[in-house]
Amino acid sequence: MMIVATSAVLVLGVTAAAGYAWVRSNDTVNTNQRQELMKVAYIEEVRDSYDVIIAGTDPEGITAAISAARNGLSVLLVEGKNREILGGLMTVGGLNTLDLNYSPKKSSVPGKHNFLNKGIFQEWYNKVEGTSFDVNTAANAFYSMVKAENNIDLLMKVQSMVPLEEPGTEGNQVVKGLRIVKEDGTSLDIAAPSVIDATQDGDLAAAAGAPFTQGRSDIGDPDAQMAVTLVFALKGVTQEVWDSFDKIPNTDIDSMSAWGFHDAANYVSSDPERVKLRGLNVGRQNDDTILINAMHLFGIDPLDPDSLQSAIELGRAEAPRIVQYLKDTYAEFNNLELAYTFDELYVRESRHIQGEYRLTMADLMANRDHWDAVAYGSYDVDIQATSNTDTGFVLYSPLQYGVPFRSLVPQKVDGLLVVGRAASFDSLPHGSARVIPLGMAAAEAAGLAAKMAAEHNITFRELSKSTELIAELRDRLTKQGMELSMNAFETPYYMKHKAYKGLVAAVSMLLTSGNHDNMAYDLDGKSNMQRIVYSMNRVKKQHSDYFHGDPAVAIAGVDTPTEQKLTLDQAVKTIANAMDNEKAESLTVDEFLNNGWLKQETINQITDQTAMTNGEFFMVLRDVIEYYAGVVYE
Repeated sequence: MMIVATSAVLVLGVTAAAGYAWVRSNDTVNTNQRQELMKVAYIEEVRDSYDVIIAGTDPEGITAAISAARNGLSVLLVEGKNREILGGLMTVGGLNTLDLNYSPKKSSVPGKHNFLNKGIFQEWYNKVEGTSFDVNTAANAFYSMVKAENNIDLLMKVQSMVPLEEPGTEGNQVVKGLRIVKEDGTSLDIAAPSVIDATQDGDLAAAAGAPFTQGRSDIGDPDAQMAVTLVFALKGVTQEVWDSFDKIPNTDIDSMSAWGFHDAANYVSSDPERVKLRGLNVGRQNDDTILINAMHLFGIDPLDPDSLQSAIELGRAEAPRIVQYLKDTYAEFNNLELAYTFDELYVRESRHIQGEYRLTMADLMANRDHWDAVAYGSYDVDIQATSNTDTGFVLYSPLQYGVPFRSLVPQKVDGLLVVGRAASFDSLPHGSARVIPLGMAAAEAAGLAAKMAAEHNITFRELSKSTELIAELRDRLTKQGMELSMNAFETPYYMKHKAYKGLVAAVSMLLTSGNHDNMAYDLDGKSNMQRIVYSMNRVKKQHSDYFHGDPAVAIAGVDTPTEQKLTLDQAVKTIANAMDNEKAESLTVDEFLNNGWLKQETINQITDQTAMTNGEFFMVLRDVIEYYAGVVYE
């Protein structure tokens, strides 16, 4: 299936539960008891220095702190969002359904599943209810794990924190600690040879001067970024009500999660350009409430506190209308009422830091391991909607891929690692790598890396370049309970296809999507004149320095171009017009060959030059992107 892209809008029908690898349990009864929230105690007096400072109490920050502390480092875990509990997005934001990285190696125990992310994540997961969890349970589990570590000083509610820097070598800045303003207004400079940025948006790395992209600017769509969500709760859910959800068409449940409710996407909001509803993802609590992750809010600047606050207000005003719509649409919701909305938004995307390595779609499509992999992912590349006219889609479903330690090391800044969704991932693979279990795995590695950098008196950048020390890091992480190896699996069909390299380029430029099963590429399906005009409009965005013409000129005067077969000559004509309309007339297939923009061996693989397939067009386009624009996707 081809994604048709004429602007920032992508059109592809998908299920509302896109990206979720649900596994149904026959037991739908939740027997867990509601826990009282533990009161989080934090220090008042802070030391002058620590071995490592971790910024942010989202799950990644907590994991990094525990890992560092268990390796004997003195740790300051500091929070700057005026939170009362630990867990951040999972607890204060209400994201209580986990996006899990399942191993391609199936468990031998019925009903059990192997996760790629073990270690501290698995330790925490064993304390909560399952794929969805009660936020009180989650918050208490995080706090109990932090509280158990004598080496961790926890400081909450700081007004601000900025990196202390000094010039380093090769034009880099060196982070030497943090300047914090405490809750009472006291300003302190706290020294540390290592700082780990576990803020959701990579705030410290950006403040220190690390380069980054934002939203989808790396693929030529700077104004596009995934919707933010305000999670809300409904009350009045009895076991009878819960079981009734299972009777709704295309909806399914287990004891803690429900997914589907596709008619919810037909909701017409009070502000259609700003608010939209998708199919519901429902996480159960240990009382009579459920949490709904389905409200999409658009036009939000995730780096602007005023914009975030206005989004919360917008969502809170819309929530009662949504609840009424659900009651009108589903009889099963008749006795449910709005209980509350959460205090923080679920922001999916903001900064993407530029690191020593940047994770690519080619990495995911190759199910690629890396010599310095410190975490593994398999979650779908789940691209949520960017506007009210966008449905969102699953771009690709990997089996297993590695995340390099180098992706945690920001360019231009020493003494600092970045963990979480702001790490060094291209915006498209970020759709998979942003999930919290993967971030927790990488954060566990970051905590140990701080220990190793101190042991060897080296920078994180130097550590990232040492094959010997990275091997030691991976070995020590394995001894801590992580699993850092690739599993065996059969080579996917698309990797054996003659158009595979072209497919990688096409997916990397957002020209096609595989959906959940990677079967929607339609590589052997016949292409048409109109389809590749859409494709070249997308290519123009991503490679604007090389393509500044109008590809639609190539089909001027053609009746029903969607019904016209794509010849090789027409494909080249359309690409040439995308390059430059004035020169397009002279840019024939022979000229493409003479200029080296297209290889004869590629043409030789085209079965029928009068009726090219989608895959064959991708092959031709890949040549042009490599040999004309100088970009290789591999």
